[in-house]
Amino acid sequence: MKILVSDPLTPEGVTLLQQHARVDQVNGLNEAELVAIIGSYDALVVRSGTRVTAPVIDAGKKLKVIGRAGVGVDNIDVNRATERGIIVINAPEGNTISTAEHTIAMLTSLARNIPEAHSTLKAGRWERNRFMGVELNKKMLGIVGLGRVGGEVAKRARAMGMSVIAYDPYIDSEQVEKVGAAPVPLEELFRSADFITLHLPYNKSLHHLIGAAEIAMMKPGVRLINCARGGLIDENALYQALVEGKVAGAALDVFESEPPLENPLLGLPGVVVTPHLGASTMEAQVNVAVQVAEQVVFALRGEPVVSAVNVPVMLPEVLAEVKPFLPLMRLLGSFYMQIFGGQIKEIELYYGGAIAEHPVAPLTTTCLIGLLSFILNEQVNFVNAPHIARSRGIRVREAVSKNIENFTNLVVLTVKAGKETHTLGGTLFNRTDMRIVRIGDYRIEVVPSKFMIVATYIDKPGVIGRVGTFLGNNNINIAGMQVGRRSIGGEAVMVLQVDEPISPVLLAQLEQLEGILTTRFVQLHNEK
Repeated sequence: MKILVSDPLTPEGVTLLQQHARVDQVNGLNEAELVAIIGSYDALVVRSGTRVTAPVIDAGKKLKVIGRAGVGVDNIDVNRATERGIIVINAPEGNTISTAEHTIAMLTSLARNIPEAHSTLKAGRWERNRFMGVELNKKMLGIVGLGRVGGEVAKRARAMGMSVIAYDPYIDSEQVEKVGAAPVPLEELFRSADFITLHLPYNKSLHHLIGAAEIAMMKPGVRLINCARGGLIDENALYQALVEGKVAGAALDVFESEPPLENPLLGLPGVVVTPHLGASTMEAQVNVAVQVAEQVVFALRGEPVVSAVNVPVMLPEVLAEVKPFLPLMRLLGSFYMQIFGGQIKEIELYYGGAIAEHPVAPLTTTCLIGLLSFILNEQVNFVNAPHIARSRGIRVREAVSKNIENFTNLVVLTVKAGKETHTLGGTLFNRTDMRIVRIGDYRIEVVPSKFMIVATYIDKPGVIGRVGTFLGNNNINIAGMQVGRRSIGGEAVMVLQVDEPISPVLLAQLEQLEGILTTRFVQLHNEK
């Protein structure tokens, strides 16, 4: 076997690869140069400096795996690799410790004014009285997002005598407590913490998670740390709070726009800044090189890998049997999270009828992909979905029965989240036509579409009409609607297919209509 390493890789990673294959190293090749030589290689390992485009992938007639020594895969055409059956691997855990340690360094620097004290002394000024700090011992640290990095930060903060509280809407309270943190609602965290640190992915729903309203909830003199992603904090609101003294200090490794050379936060005292250094350690670079090298070797051997970012090819005979059901399974997972959400403890999947005659493990994994993709800002796939579920303490059970009534095939997803249990059911007509046939306790027949509004309401005259009028007045076109109820005049559910997204503001206004109990907006991506 032959492996091409394009871009510098640490000696540790290269040595590991050389133990299993011939390794050729090149640097700075452009697309045409890669196309010219890639045809004889079984694997390609790159960093951010090499673009692995569709022409490169197509020229790699023997390629089985592409490894990215780092987290992001923006420089790789993952879709084309998937079409070619090539596994794309990254190293998502390689910088966990480095980022956690950087967070602690920012925390202590902020508490003791170290950067400013350093600068004044280097400038020839001895100003001890100006830099009065605070102890971390017995202070409360609030961690928003308790994934890999957040968990490591919690361990280190407790070792320094801090009390740790944490908020993560997708991690069970038992898992939070395992790292020594107390699970609390987000607003309670804002009101209680002396220091607040963010460890979340960035997406549109988390844009400006901390803004003026959230800062107003916080203790006077709170200090904020962000070594996660720019955009999580409203920088204008933070600037104002620092100027007014509501926030005593902030430590920022990331910014909404980078480099932030014109950012006014850089001119404020009490603001510690670094140029996106969370993963910038020698050890992290070694870790990502070794991790990607190990996974590339596993992939070449045909062994399971845990950091693939696309879907590896199934055996043809298995794929032929289960492929018609895969979109339904992903749909159920994604739809569930968007209407129920919660901190998942246990998942049970019941397969009834014709679907029970097929291997159900790929179906269960696809449902996990739908569930977890909504939670995580990283690609979840057939390889890593079960691993992610186990790491989050999620128990998964399956049950099958070939004998059912009313349907040719039926899937029932039951999820225990916190103290609540919710159910969602789906079926497939003619192996292509998906339907959601149960939402909670309601029987219904929903035709899935890209944009849907799901509302519970009191089943009485006029409620549905008010919903239609409200949406029409706001230029939202209704393409279809289905309803389900348990009894006349009781609670019911309606699902409306609409032609465009509905904003959170409009959704909240819709929920205020007489007779409406709850509203959710659902957007599906590539489930069909």
